[in-house]
Amino acid sequence: MSIEAINEQLLRAIGVGVALLDTSELKFRFFNDTFKEWFAEIETGQQLRDVFPDIDTAEVIRALQETGQFTSEASFRIRRRTMTIAMTINPALEGNQKVAVLVCQNISRIKELESMIDSYSMMVERNTREIKREKEQVEKLLLNMMPRSVYEEYKTFGVVTPRTYENVAVLCLDFSGFSATVEQQDAGVIVSELNDIYTAFDRIGDQFGCERIKTVGDLYITVAGMPDPSDRSIQSVSDAAVRFVRYLENRNKSHPVDWNCRIGLAAGSVIGSVVGVQKYIYDVFGPAVADAMRLREAAGAMEIVAAADFAERFGEAHETEAAGSGALADGTAVELVRVLSGNGSLSH
Repeated sequence: MSIEAINEQLLRAIGVGVALLDTSELKFRFFNDTFKEWFAEIETGQQLRDVFPDIDTAEVIRALQETGQFTSEASFRIRRRTMTIAMTINPALEGNQKVAVLVCQNISRIKELESMIDSYSMMVERNTREIKREKEQVEKLLLNMMPRSVYEEYKTFGVVTPRTYENVAVLCLDFSGFSATVEQQDAGVIVSELNDIYTAFDRIGDQFGCERIKTVGDLYITVAGMPDPSDRSIQSVSDAAVRFVRYLENRNKSHPVDWNCRIGLAAGSVIGSVVGVQKYIYDVFGPAVADAMRLREAAGAMEIVAAADFAERFGEAHETEAAGSGALADGTAVELVRVLSGNGSLSH
């Protein structure tokens, strides 16, 4: 077998179509079997544009003269599928005559892979956006469940170390006559009303440096002085309590459902931690929480009740009046006061 025949078989085996063109009119003078197989109707003497109608022959001649090479890609139908080739035209000599060698390589598979990669990249980008959006939603949800510093610890380590916090002020609130209101109103109305009220409470609490811990039905608990300690924790929950009552008084004037809260205020130590494994919540418990819940029970509708020594610590920020005697969660007897919401100025 001659070298030429071997080369021809090699070119055919690797899927390369080869043709010779005269450089003056770009007419075909020769093509191998692979080229013939791709373009079954091709004949010697046909022009390049007869096979590749989208090619600018003037541009081909100019490229060969200026740079010595022309490259392009072309797509065509072959046996009911689209085939893409990469073509390269280089000048050469055949004896004393100038010819151009056209080499066409089948890159259909490469194009298919590129298309798959592009599709995969678009899918990954779309999934990344969705994951980012879901992550932001989860982060927003978790930040509604726990303080940011606790969330950062949970995100970094996957666990939250239980901590005891000293000098934390706690506000515990519920609504008098809640069960009767629930029986009288549609469930959707109750949920909508509570959502509106708790959203307002959260906004007010933020203004005074309070961190809402949880809501359970009509029970609303917010704290000040944790996780970051504060010298103004008692003033913060007192100011928030007064503003809560004022907000409800104004709201009741224009809404069909009246909401009358009871608020207990206390200060002391609490434990804060994430509770649960699958359905977890961030919770606080301890003497200050228990005392605030006990004092809430001593309050009447739209009243704020605290121990007398608690009220002494926020000074003259709010007026108070005696509310008799009571007991803390551990049974300790204390003098109680009502914090008046109608008078006095807020400290913020």
